[in-house]
Amino acid sequence: MNDELLLTSLWLVPLIGAGVVLLMPRGTERLMKYVATAFTAAAFALSLYALFVYAIDARAAIPLAERAASDGFLVIRHDWIPAFRIQYYLGLDGISVGLVAMTSLVSLLACVASWPIEKQVRGYYALFLLLAASVTGVFLALDLVLFYVFFEVLLLPMYFLIAVWGGEDREYAAIKFLLYTLLGSAFILVAILILFFWSPGDAAAGGFSAGTFDMMRLAEVAATTGYYGRWIQNWVFALFLVGFLVKLPSFPFHTWLPDAHVEAPTPISMILAAVLLKIGGYGLIRLAWPLAPLGALDWSYVVAAVGVFSILYGALAAMAQSDFKKLVAYSSVSHMGYVTLGMSAMNLAGGAGYYAYGVNGAMYMMLTHGVTSAAMFFLVGVVYDRSGTRDLDRLGGLNDVMPVYGAVSYVIFFGSMGLPGLCGFVAEVLVVLAAFHYSVAMGILAASAVVLTAGYVLWMIQRVFLGRNEAWRGLSDLSPREIVVAAPLVVLTVLMGVFPQPLVLSWLSPSVDRVVADVAAGTGQADARDEPPTVVTESR
Repeated sequence: MNDELLLTSLWLVPLIGAGVVLLMPRGTERLMKYVATAFTAAAFALSLYALFVYAIDARAAIPLAERAASDGFLVIRHDWIPAFRIQYYLGLDGISVGLVAMTSLVSLLACVASWPIEKQVRGYYALFLLLAASVTGVFLALDLVLFYVFFEVLLLPMYFLIAVWGGEDREYAAIKFLLYTLLGSAFILVAILILFFWSPGDAAAGGFSAGTFDMMRLAEVAATTGYYGRWIQNWVFALFLVGFLVKLPSFPFHTWLPDAHVEAPTPISMILAAVLLKIGGYGLIRLAWPLAPLGALDWSYVVAAVGVFSILYGALAAMAQSDFKKLVAYSSVSHMGYVTLGMSAMNLAGGAGYYAYGVNGAMYMMLTHGVTSAAMFFLVGVVYDRSGTRDLDRLGGLNDVMPVYGAVSYVIFFGSMGLPGLCGFVAEVLVVLAAFHYSVAMGILAASAVVLTAGYVLWMIQRVFLGRNEAWRGLSDLSPREIVVAAPLVVLTVLMGVFPQPLVLSWLSPSVDRVVADVAAGTGQADARDEPPTVVTESR
């Protein structure tokens, strides 16, 4: 399969699926579910193929910017709106290929989890597939306008999926989600326009002039020239930072998340936590730091402080919840704090050594949280469908009546907690190592959150699974369909904890390390761009 067909198919296949579902006649709702599942399965197969090709092809060792300059391996570029220099410009590297694969996997599992939905099935699956297509497009786009278009399109299906198929306060939660995200989008749009229109009035950039939306070209200019001065970069970085922290979300922009999760149907909560939150982290590593490295350097300690506060605040807030779903939602705020903290290390002290570990840990946290959060929200939905409650004070004794459910839950929640041997441990260790290296105080605070995380996870397990509760004696265990949804996430939770290097870091780290080196070069620090630091010990 050629690169153009592969990259386009990754987002176009689910979009075609949405169109097919819309054209299906009334009375074929059961068939609609199978058709939607087939299209999400096809998208997942394509993403696995893309990941396999990227992992084994020697050309993947060439930095994305160099491949983009020559329209090379896994990069395509065509004029889209030539009058405004907007391009249909897609590409994959180690940073994006894993997020695309995770998006398609979670979309497939969420689609299977959606089979019990009977309300307006055609509309639900059409919006579901449109959401999957637009999120995939965000991770593929290398043109700022194309990125922004995909980013904005995903808001529409998510709004209606919450507002129509959500819980009792679904309209409030959907409007709050939309308003917060639109606020973040406005900041991102202003940053994009500044990058496009800014002109310093001299030729200090070696012949470069503004008027491009090419992410790779803009990152190269930021790393090698003084075209965008420190003052402009501070503004651009601050705008990107606010925009993407809303999406991540991070304190103080997080309040939309618990409401959206509580009211969203279970499959949509899976996608919201596992995929949509990662757009915030992806935007930070793809846009905020590379396009404004001097601004990122000036804001680094502020970002680190926000990350540490989010880790602690999210964990403490989770500990205070009596709603099972809200507990999981606030745990996401805490885990995304590790992403923010890890990103803040990108250009401190030249980005070398332990600092590169922090950024790799942030990316690893995005992938591991995608696995565990999707599973946690699915498991919450399972017990809510059977018992009709998410009140932790009313639950209890489920380990006796639902042993398979209990076993799956233990693996997933301990993985989220960061137990050694499971996926969350690797990401947290990498981030905390970097934090200790540039600030002992922040490292201690970040490490102490492990105790808080263990506190709310163990307390939740005690209230939900242990003891005896005769009220739930008749509950059925996981069905075969539910086991199909949970099993891949359990397997990944274990494998990503035991084999982080061959399974993920071998193809993730080179791309992350290149970004770290380019950002360091953009701040005039010690690391040379042709000798990036590396976390992995094996070369391609």
